[in-house]
Amino acid sequence: MIDFLSQGGYAFYVWSAFGMTFALLVAEVVVLRRSRRTILQRVGRLARLRTQNVPPGEPS
Repeated sequence: MIDFLSQGGYAFYVWSAFGMTFALLVAEVVVLRRSRRTILQRVGRLARLRTQNVPPGEPS
């Protein structure tokens, strides 16, 4: 087990690369969720504005 964790003397490089990759993947998920929420809010706002601005007698 110690040999696996030490990675033949390159443990710092190997485990920091894994850590950085994991951190970037988590950051990507957070950014995508935030973007999705913003887009959905904008679409909802646009839909509300369109229904409010329909002249009487015209289909919505």
